[in-house]
Amino acid sequence: MNCTRIVIADRHPVVLRGLTSVLGSEDDFEIVASCGDAASCVQAIDSLAPDIAILDSTMSELIALGSSALNPADRPIRLVFFIPSEVYGLISPDAFDGCSVILKETLPEALVQSLRQIASGERIVPQSSIDQVMPAGHEVNSESALAVLTDRERQIMRLVSEGLSNKQIGRRLNIADGTIKVHLHHIFQKLEISNRTALAALAISRIDRGTPAKSTE
Repeated sequence: MNCTRIVIADRHPVVLRGLTSVLGSEDDFEIVASCGDAASCVQAIDSLAPDIAILDSTMSELIALGSSALNPADRPIRLVFFIPSEVYGLISPDAFDGCSVILKETLPEALVQSLRQIASGERIVPQSSIDQVMPAGHEVNSESALAVLTDRERQIMRLVSEGLSNKQIGRRLNIADGTIKVHLHHIFQKLEISNRTALAALAISRIDRGTPAKSTE
């Protein structure tokens, strides 16, 4: 029986232990490394050449590197983002190019089956839309919250509200796509929202009130 070698990277020890327990009980999986930070993950992928790398979506350093840096053409590794459903939308669809996505709420049996499909060459992504509307009842005190954003973050917020993609924003501001993703991650954290739709709605609501997001272009 072929054994699928797996590297797991997650900031949360409980998640690491849970995945190791679930996958380690399967005869066709071998956990070759469990990493609690991005640096050790990159090192493990480089030195151990696993078949699959399961990545914590909150590790913005890994997102910024991009799939090409983590997955050299001469040594293909199947990358899987492990993402909570409530923040499924935090990362631009561009970040998932060629990668699989599994929600953290997935049942263990479904997780195992999905990883077997991925190991066989399939790409797995949830069927629901990446962009989700801000949950009902969730309100942001925009005046106080936006005060903590940098000028660059306000620029990006405004451009998101105009419907621009990460690549378009990068060209407009002359910065790399990976940098845009990191900025968006920080914006979502500061505003306590989870996706671009909510961010655009917040920016538009400020414009409607006559207080557009500050720009220093």
